[in-house]
Amino acid sequence: MRTPRTMPLAAAALAALLALGGCASVNEYRAPRVEMPDTTPVLPAAPPAPAAANGAIFQGATYRPLFEDHRARLPGDTLTVQIVEAVSASQKSTSSVDKSGEVDASVSRLPLLNSSSSLLGRLGAGASSSNTFSGAGATASSNDFSGTITAMVTGVLPNGHLLVAGEKQIGVNANVDVLRFSGQVDPRAIQPGNVVPSARIANVRVEHRGRGQQADAQLMGWLGRFFLNVLPF
Repeated sequence: MRTPRTMPLAAAALAALLALGGCASVNEYRAPRVEMPDTTPVLPAAPPAPAAANGAIFQGATYRPLFEDHRARLPGDTLTVQIVEAVSASQKSTSSVDKSGEVDASVSRLPLLNSSSSLLGRLGAGASSSNTFSGAGATASSNDFSGTITAMVTGVLPNGHLLVAGEKQIGVNANVDVLRFSGQVDPRAIQPGNVVPSARIANVRVEHRGRGQQADAQLMGWLGRFFLNVLPF
């Protein structure tokens, strides 16, 4: 049987259990996850066993163009991605409604009453109404991201498009800066020098995160998140 003295302890224990249950989503709250593919280095495929010499100059298994710049073609090849993402959007709307009405009625003559009688003046009626509404709204969003990363071909689709993924980590003292990129590249979009802009890559995924003391200093504490969720305003 619970006594009034043990009830606060039970409430505190329940709150602790709820806090522990929410720990699983703390990391998701701090850094919303970007759906990124695996960026583990891909080793080039082992060359096929040499076929019997057929006397031909062209060998499809080891074909590489001789008169063009090197371009990524096979899993394990690398290419330079110029990340240039600039997205902006804005919306503005205004609306107004204005409605008004007026009614006026009077009686000028009644049988058996003189037109100058004071009673006729009290038989008049009048009414008026007015309704006004106005509203305005505006929203704006801007995103600008630029950088360079060398990505690696992780796969080749049946249509020849390349699946690329790359990761860069830079650690200074107690902080780590992580840049990850993935996408799908049409080989025809690769420019001389084995470079491709991110605007010509499909299904782009870019993630720029920080790990360490500097990143933790920019996060809201668990107590602040608790009150942010329960406060009605």
